[in-house]
Amino acid sequence: MTMSRSPKQPPRPSLPMIAATTAALPAVVMSSLALAQPAAAEQPARAVPATLAAAMKAQAAQATATVIPASSVSTTVPAAFKPAQPSAPAEYTIARGDTISGIAGKFGLNTGEVLKLNNLQPNTIIYPGQKIKLSGAPAAPAAPAAAPAPAAAPAGGATYTVKSGDTLGAIAARHNVSLSDVFSWNNLNMRSIIYPGQKIKVGGGQPAPAAPAAAAPAPLANSSATPAPSTGSYTVKAGDTLSAIASRHGVKLSELLSANRMSMTSVIYPGNKLVIPGASGQGAAPQPAATVTPLVPSTFLGFSYPAAVVSSANANKALLNASPVPSRAEMRNIVGDTARRMGVDPSLALAFAHQESGFDQRAVSPANAIGTMQVIPTSGQWASDLVGRKLNLLDPYDNATAGVAIIRQLLATSKDQDTAIAGYYQGQYSVSKYGMYDDTKAYVAAIKAHQKNFR
Repeated sequence: MTMSRSPKQPPRPSLPMIAATTAALPAVVMSSLALAQPAAAEQPARAVPATLAAAMKAQAAQATATVIPASSVSTTVPAAFKPAQPSAPAEYTIARGDTISGIAGKFGLNTGEVLKLNNLQPNTIIYPGQKIKLSGAPAAPAAPAAAPAPAAAPAGGATYTVKSGDTLGAIAARHNVSLSDVFSWNNLNMRSIIYPGQKIKVGGGQPAPAAPAAAAPAPLANSSATPAPSTGSYTVKAGDTLSAIASRHGVKLSELLSANRMSMTSVIYPGNKLVIPGASGQGAAPQPAATVTPLVPSTFLGFSYPAAVVSSANANKALLNASPVPSRAEMRNIVGDTARRMGVDPSLALAFAHQESGFDQRAVSPANAIGTMQVIPTSGQWASDLVGRKLNLLDPYDNATAGVAIIRQLLATSKDQDTAIAGYYQGQYSVSKYGMYDDTKAYVAAIKAHQKNFR
């Protein structure tokens, strides 16, 4: 049997009971209670101002009485409460997301002084792993190093054994031959796969051309000997300037400019061939104008590209040559990290980067495909739309982002992975309309083979 709840409520304690429970409290507490709950009969009568002016005056007087005097407020933060400023190390290693201004602020330094200390400009690209100085004397600008003598052209039929990390472009440059010749001698093309241990011909079986006459060394400061006349050619190396080349060969800058039909504003690039005229006063016959070899050719494997496209490609190549870029190993890490962050299989993204450029951020094709991921500007704009911000293909991180964004979109909108890979090379619309061309099929096979190596 359940018991029903009685509707009768227990009696409330009376006032005498409350007084009894508080009798043991100290007098100060009792007085507080008395102030907190004063009897209504003891409230003093409140005077009501007769006019609005009187009411405003009374309100102002009441407000003034509650203001803390300014002399009582401290205007400085006590030293004990200030955050400790970390001391600046002599050298700092760049981490991802760092900026020069952010590093300077972290250690309480001036951004301009840090830039000056490291011979940097506000627009210089920095990258993870790079070391910068935070204290000490500014380093003097490095003088252009003497360019190493160009490698002699290989003897007829010479071969090279491929090593890990090699690319056909690097092999051609190392042996001072054109990439198209390497393709021809080995029955290869730009999408061919090479592997460590493979033998590559770096000579076509013809007698090697005679090496150009050795250039006369620059005269010593304390030497009175006049340098011998030197007439020949010189291949521009990275870091060269026209004045340094003229000095190195003992000729006047004006003569060098005249012999090559250049001016003080002419731009030279690594790989340019310059005529070195005879020494001053020798009456040497005028030399024909030097053929300036562009950084990026206008034709490749039988395809010719519009002059405007090639001109833009050469301008981008010059900018990349003049800028610090991550090493191939660092670029590989950047591509892998970007793919993981964007939800793309890193092995696939790395396969594209390896096939397109060998992780070379300075690579630019005649079609103006730029950087590690070889993205052309129109595709770069598409990638910018995909990620919701403007991407700079010359920036290594943005270049990786553009390539991975395109790969991700192709995977999402293609019927299978092979079709997506083909779309990166041939174009998605072209693949859907015409199917894969033979060279596209070879490209797909190459990407899939590289992907296995990066898993």
